[in-house]
Amino acid sequence: MPSPPFPIRTECPPGTCVCERDALLQAPSGDMRILQLTRAEEKKMLDRLENLDSLGDLRKMQERMQQQLGIRLAITQSPHEVRSLRGIAILVLEQPGLCRKTRQAIPAAIKKSMDARPQITYDLLDEGGLFADM
Repeated sequence: MPSPPFPIRTECPPGTCVCERDALLQAPSGDMRILQLTRAEEKKMLDRLENLDSLGDLRKMQERMQQQLGIRLAITQSPHEVRSLRGIAILVLEQPGLCRKTRQAIPAAIKKSMDARPQITYDLLDEGGLFADM
């Protein structure tokens, strides 16, 4: 099978990850965009997620991650009250080729950014109508 026309992520050590990288490389019609996320590119992406300036910035990154890598994020608030960042769930949906550690690092980076800039959290909650018409 020919290799993709771009540098791809090196494989994780055996038994440490369940990313199914090899199966994705063997699939004739698999979405290979995620393999473009090399360790160096992942570091850049996580650094960018840790330094978000606004909710608009977060949404822009969310859209770019979906378009360029196929990474889908689900950012939701608890159906009960939200007292801290623990009330906001940030999930990276599973996909073949996406490393388990990366799936954990993305929400941590976003929460770090939200912790440093609480306005992002307030705007996210207001997006759902929490502070509307007060």
